[in-house]
Amino acid sequence: MSVLANISNIIIPVLIFYIIAYGMAAKTQVYESFIKGAKDGLKTVVEITPTLIGLMVAVSVLRASGFLEFLGSLIGKVTDPLGFPGELVPLTLVKMFSSSAATGLVLDIFKRYGTDSLMGMITSLMMSSTETIFYTMSVYFMVAKVHKTKWTLPGALIATLAGTVASIILAGMIV
Repeated sequence: MSVLANISNIIIPVLIFYIIAYGMAAKTQVYESFIKGAKDGLKTVVEITPTLIGLMVAVSVLRASGFLEFLGSLIGKVTDPLGFPGELVPLTLVKMFSSSAATGLVLDIFKRYGTDSLMGMITSLMMSSTETIFYTMSVYFMVAKVHKTKWTLPGALIATLAGTVASIILAGMIV
């Protein structure tokens, strides 16, 4: 184990020195390129900040109003017999918009049901096997100026459904 720990401690510095050495060997202005990239990164952060704030506020309002719990109990009447607990419906919906907001719901589920319960296992697996669809589409596509997104949403929704179904099946096998 100590060999792996030592390797993991030196990977980042070695990678940084390799990039610098490669850039110098290619006669690239390494520092200037780094500064330019940092400026571009900050510009991107400034461009996506309003969208991020809007998404987080919207999710917070829905959560605080009790609408997500109401929706979960309503949809849960259909999903409970299929093996998908209605309590996880708000998490599924919020995760499509904001991972950080979904993390708050995850903590609530862990407090209520425990991390090693079926609900806790499904929650953990769902969080790691689904994507923040609308966040990704609105933020990254806007910044990258992607306009041809015809099949992105249907594909992402199908992938989220597959990840959710797999989470239910795998959690049932574990618990």
